[in-house]
Amino acid sequence: MAIMLQASGTSTSVTRRPAPPAWLVVTLACAGQFLVVLDISVVNVALPSVRTGLGLDAQGLQWVVNAYAIAFAGFMLLGGRAGDLYGRKRMFLVGLGLFTAASLAGGLAQEGWQLLLARAVQGLGAAVLAPSTLTLVTSAVPEGAARARAIATWTAVGAGGGAAGGFVGGVLVDSLSWRWVLLINVPVGAVVLAAAALWLTESRAGDRRRLDLPGAVLVTAGLGTLAYGISQTEAEGWTAPATVVPLTTGLLLVAGFLVVEARAKEPLMPLRLLRLRAVASANVAMFVSGAAMFCMWYLMTLYAQNVLGYSPLEAGLSLVPSSLAVVLGSKLAPLLMPALGPRTVAVLGTLVATAGFGWQSTMTADGTFLTSIMFPGILMMLGGGLAGTPLAALATSGAAPQEAGLVSGLVNTSRTMGGSLGLAIMSTIAAARTGDSTAPEALTEGYALAFRTGAVVLAAGAVMMWLWLPRKEGAAH
Repeated sequence: MAIMLQASGTSTSVTRRPAPPAWLVVTLACAGQFLVVLDISVVNVALPSVRTGLGLDAQGLQWVVNAYAIAFAGFMLLGGRAGDLYGRKRMFLVGLGLFTAASLAGGLAQEGWQLLLARAVQGLGAAVLAPSTLTLVTSAVPEGAARARAIATWTAVGAGGGAAGGFVGGVLVDSLSWRWVLLINVPVGAVVLAAAALWLTESRAGDRRRLDLPGAVLVTAGLGTLAYGISQTEAEGWTAPATVVPLTTGLLLVAGFLVVEARAKEPLMPLRLLRLRAVASANVAMFVSGAAMFCMWYLMTLYAQNVLGYSPLEAGLSLVPSSLAVVLGSKLAPLLMPALGPRTVAVLGTLVATAGFGWQSTMTADGTFLTSIMFPGILMMLGGGLAGTPLAALATSGAAPQEAGLVSGLVNTSRTMGGSLGLAIMSTIAAARTGDSTAPEALTEGYALAFRTGAVVLAAGAVMMWLWLPRKEGAAH
C-alpha cells in the first residue's frame, strides 16, 4: 500500500511499511512515558548525596528539581504541536534521544552547573517526548473499549513512574550512588530508542504547515516563567518580588500568546479547541486533580521520614501499596466506563481520592503504617487511577485527528502545571501551620492541614466534573 491509515484512522502514515501491532506501539509509548514521569521524582531521594558529591548549596539542590520541571512545562505545547506537523515517531525519537543523552551527561557531571544544564536538557527532551507517547497510543488503537484500555495502561504507567520514583531512587542511592538515578535511564532509553526506530511507523497530521514561531516563543516563555515563579514560592514566599515578578510576567506572556493565536492564520493552538466541551472540561479537571494529587507523594515521604523516622528506602517501600493501587485503579476504569460512562467514573474516582485525603488528614505523630500510610494511601491512589483514565480519554476524544499531538501536550501541560501549583500551595500551607518548629507533632499538624485542603479541592473538583464533563467520549460541544 502506498498510503495507509493507522488502526484508528486518526492520522495519515507517511511510510510504506505495515503498521506494527498495537500492543507494541503501546508498550514503547508507555516505556517513554514511564521514564519522563519517573525523573520528576526519582532525584528527590538522591539530593543529600548530590550535595555531598558536587558541593551544591540548598538553592542549587532546588534547581536540580526545578531545571527539569520548568523546561518540561515550558516546552510541552510546542513539543505536542511539533509532533502533529513533523511526525509523531520523529518527535518521539528526538525527545527520547535528548532525554537519554542528557541523562548520561548528568550522571557523569563533575560540577554543579553541568548537572543543572543536563537536567534542563532532560526536561526539554521530556517535553518533546511526552505528548508523542499519548498520541502514539490513541492513533494506534481504534476509539472505543480498546482505546480506553490502552489509555488506562498509559495512565497507570505514568502514575506508577511518579510513585516508583522514591523507591527506585532509594534502592539506587543505597546500593550504588546518586549518579545511577540518572545513568539508569541510559540503557533503558537506548533499548526503547532502537526498538522505536526499528518498529514504529511515521505518522503526522497531513501536510507540513509552518510552525507558529511567535506563538511558540510566547507560550514557551510564558509557561516556563510561570513554572519558575511557582518554584520560587517555597523559598521566597508568595508576596516576594522574586515570586510576584515571574508570575506576573508569565501571565502577561500567556495573555500575549492568546492574542497572537486569535489572529494567526496557522496558530500553534487554535483557540476553538478551548470551546470544545470535552477538551476544556477534561483539561480543567486534570489541572484541579493534579493540584491536589501531585503533593501526595511529597508530603507522605516527608511524614514517613521526618515524623515516623523511616529511612529513604523504607519511605519508598511504604508507598509501594499506593503505587499498586494507582495501577489497579487505572486498569479498573476502562472496565467501568462502558457501563457507567467516563464522567461518572471520573467523579467516582475523585470521590474515592477525596475520602483517602480526608483519612490521611487524621494522621498523628505516633501513627502506624497501616492506618497512617497504607490504607489512606491506597484510597488516594486508587481514586487517582480511576479518574485519570476517563479524563485523558475525554480530552483526546474531543479534538480533530490533526490536532491530536497538541491536545496530548495540553493534557500533560494541565496536569504538570496543576501539580506544580498545587505542590507549592500545599507546601506553603503545611509550612505556615508548622512554623519554625521541627517537633513531630507540629510537622504532623502542617501535613494534616495540607491533606485536608487537598480533600476540599478534590471535592470541589468532583462537583465541577459532574456539571461540566460530557457524558460520553466524543461529545465535544
